[in-house]
Amino acid sequence: MPSRRARRETTGQPIPSMRDAARADTEINSCSPVGLPATARMLFAVVDANGRLVRGLGATSATRLAVGMYQVAFDQDVAGAAYVGTVGPATANGLVPQGVITVAPRSGIANAVFVETHGTSGHADRPFHLAVLA
Repeated sequence: MPSRRARRETTGQPIPSMRDAARADTEINSCSPVGLPATARMLFAVVDANGRLVRGLGATSATRLAVGMYQVAFDQDVAGAAYVGTVGPATANGLVPQGVITVAPRSGIANAVFVETHGTSGHADRPFHLAVLA
């Protein structure tokens, strides 16, 4: 049965059918995780452009491998985890140059994540924030 919550109309999105809304409402309480254990942890790392680990939770080290290439290690296996990265300041001072980030499991190291940062002309050293759900 659909909830009594008001559903606001949205611009640019189709309005959900009553069937879709009812299905979504039943999934609120089901919360069956796909591929992650009930003991999943949120880990994070804030790394400066030189590859220094500034702060984190579960992060044990960070290393700059080459221009715009980094490795971030954690205190547990993260090979099957979900990763989210963003270019951002490592300290509370200001902004960083525009950039793009990609994240992936680290080949051959189960407890690490491989991070690449790019500027407008290719690989570039950028500070970043990395979140890992493992």
